[in-house]
Amino acid sequence: MKFYIASDHAGFEMKNLSRDYLISKGYKVVDLGPNSDDRVDYPDFAKKCANAVVSDKGSFGVLICGTGIGISISANRVAGVRAGLCHDAFTASATRAHNDANILCYGARVVGMGVVESMIDAFCNTEFESGRHSGRVAKIEDCSMGANL
Repeated sequence: MKFYIASDHAGFEMKNLSRDYLISKGYKVVDLGPNSDDRVDYPDFAKKCANAVVSDKGSFGVLICGTGIGISISANRVAGVRAGLCHDAFTASATRAHNDANILCYGARVVGMGVVESMIDAFCNTEFESGRHSGRVAKIEDCSMGANL
């Protein structure tokens, strides 16, 4: 599996820990920044990651901000992205199984590293169930709620 990872300043430290954890599990990881905890705008990094995932078929993303909310909303504005805001292993597994999520989002101020590791493992080890969920995912893709950032 290949992952693109990015954050804002609030998620910077958790991004680095998450990147290192993904690498330790044998995944290829491309760090899209930021490169420090200086203040940045999360939509800029959500856009970089979302566009990279959409352009690199079969890849996945990880996005982190303080709560995970703003960065997930921003990523979901990019056509072809299904970014799931998760808080535990169950939600990380469910977003892959039911929503075919291609980006895992979480908040550095919401979850600790132990929970992050369990979410990453659940996300990576869960396949899209297809079946009854396929039609719903198709409807998500057909939505014209917004254009790319």
